[in-house]
This record gives sequence, C-alpha cells and structure tokens, in this order.
Amino acid sequence: MGLRGKQKRYLRAQANNLRPLFSVGKNGLTQNWIDQLAGGLEKRELIKINLLQNADASTEETKQFIETNSNIQVVQVIGRVLVLYLPAKDEEYQKISSIVENM
Repeated sequence: MGLRGKQKRYLRAQANNLRPLFSVGKNGLTQNWIDQLAGGLEKRELIKINLLQNADASTEETKQFIETNSNIQVVQVIGRVLVLYLPAKDEEYQKISSIVENM
C-alpha cells in the first residue's frame, strides 16, 4: 500500500514529538533487526529510528533495506533519523492506521 501525500503529512505531524526508539549501529542491518522493528511497530504503528555515527550504512541504504525486506514504509528521512510506519494487525493498537485509512 502506497501512502498518499495527505497521509504522509499526517504521519509526519504525528511523529514530530516522538523520540527515536531503535538505532542502527556497527552491527549493521540484519533480518533480526527488521523483525524487532516490526514488533515495535505492531504496538505503536509509527516510530523513529536513528543511525548512529559508527553505523556502516547510510540513510538511503537503510531505507532501501527496510522497504525491500519488509512491509514497513519509510515516511520521512531527516538527517540520520527515519520515520517508519506499519499498520497494526490487532484492532486494539490501530489508533493511527484507522485515521490514515480514512484520509
């Protein structure tokens, strides 16, 4: 599912006050790390991740890795911070996705 401009603007506004929840460090990008991201997104739907200074991957490489190896969508990239979105499967946690879906 591709997000439309209005949906991305809404998600960026919601992510404005969030702090990065995950980091990319010297261990790099792995499938296990993607699985952890998906687990975090299952309850929150919208998170930020931070690329540490010692990370081997660039923001563009990280974005490509996330989007090709999962259903997670990168909503925004600001410097070394990425905003990620994945609708929750459990209705209990679908606070943001229910609003985004109706836009």
